[in-house]
Amino acid sequence: MTPKLVFVYNADADKASAMKDFLHKAFRPSTYPCHLCSVAFGAFGVKKDWQTYIDNLEWPSEFYHKDEFKAKYPNVEGLFPCAFIEIDDLLDVFISQDEMNAVEDLEALMDLVDGKIREWKSDHEN
Repeated sequence: MTPKLVFVYNADADKASAMKDFLHKAFRPSTYPCHLCSVAFGAFGVKKDWQTYIDNLEWPSEFYHKDEFKAKYPNVEGLFPCAFIEIDDLLDVFISQDEMNAVEDLEALMDLVDGKIREWKSDHEN
């Protein structure tokens, strides 16, 4: 079975949270708690390079706000933002919160995802 990547933002999906997040990113970006959001999104939505990268990724991927993720996967714990790998309906941490928060820019995030995929394939496809 092909693995799936499940990315989880450290933000909730409701409109009030979205407005609060927008203002937080605009006025205090260094303290914004979702580094995945900060790197992958600009002021008006997802960055084109990130969308193109995700669209062309060899594995399917899904994105959730943390409240959506907790509703869909109530028994899975995680520190957000992060990414999980899903295989046969089982999730394991693929990119930890610390790793996600360490990326400096979009290119570093894409390099991290590529490296993790290569590492996983090396460990599991032999």
